[in-house]
Amino acid sequence: MPEGRHYFYSCNISGAIDFIWGNGQSIYEGCLITSLSDKIGTTGYITAQGREGPNETTGFVFKNCHVSGSGTTFLGRAYRNYSRVLFVGTYMRNVITPEGWSLWTPLQIRYANLITFSEVNCRGPGADISHRISWEKKLSHEEVRYLTNTTSFINQDGWLEKQPK
Repeated sequence: MPEGRHYFYSCNISGAIDFIWGNGQSIYEGCLITSLSDKIGTTGYITAQGREGPNETTGFVFKNCHVSGSGTTFLGRAYRNYSRVLFVGTYMRNVITPEGWSLWTPLQIRYANLITFSEVNCRGPGADISHRISWEKKLSHEEVRYLTNTTSFINQDGWLEKQPK
């Protein structure tokens, strides 16, 4: 998903490294996200979101999903300096690294305050945020509501209603 607006509902998505990537404006709702990092013998990454500036409306939102798999994986890494990823109401099995999130390169730490990685009301053994990276964002109620609302975030012009059922 390099760019564009996307809505994934009740899908199965699996991979090992950056298997959900790009600069899309996407909501994943009720999806099963499966990390297969043990198949490649290294720690995996679910997302690599590529938001490049503060005025871009892009980002990945995982709403009421289920994260499982084998091996260990990060929720995501910052593909660009303004990356934005939110997991909300998601169940996470114990495949998530304690840090949860990562940078693309160590030098990117100087931009950590620009990156928006956040988790809200997630549960399960992988959702323990007590050892998450220090720069994980705590979003306001308004920010979470905007990003998780299908109409405000990805469907401003009503394109979803025009899709075949």
